[in-house]
Amino acid sequence: MRCVIARFPFELTKSGVLESMKGVKPEPVTGESVIIGRRHYPVKQVGQVITRQDRRDFSAAEVLRAMAQLGFTCRTLPKAAPVPTLSPLQQASALLGTPASV
Repeated sequence: MRCVIARFPFELTKSGVLESMKGVKPEPVTGESVIIGRRHYPVKQVGQVITRQDRRDFSAAEVLRAMAQLGFTCRTLPKAAPVPTLSPLQQASALLGTPASV
């Protein structure tokens, strides 16, 4: 399948990606990842291996799009849980604490 990554065309196949990633030790995943075989690889690591380009030359979205089209499972960053905000009254009450018993 023809994919454009960092303005360069690549002819990628699922078997070609599997072969390229064989023997590559996955780095710790801190963001988006691609599952290749039974391993989770960071997207930028996969892009670097299959394109032989520097990681700064392409975006994670380009690699995610190409890997998804090839049929690999791609994981994005989980949404952060919203931090509960206190109203000014609740914040003041929390700062003052509970009343002491006399």
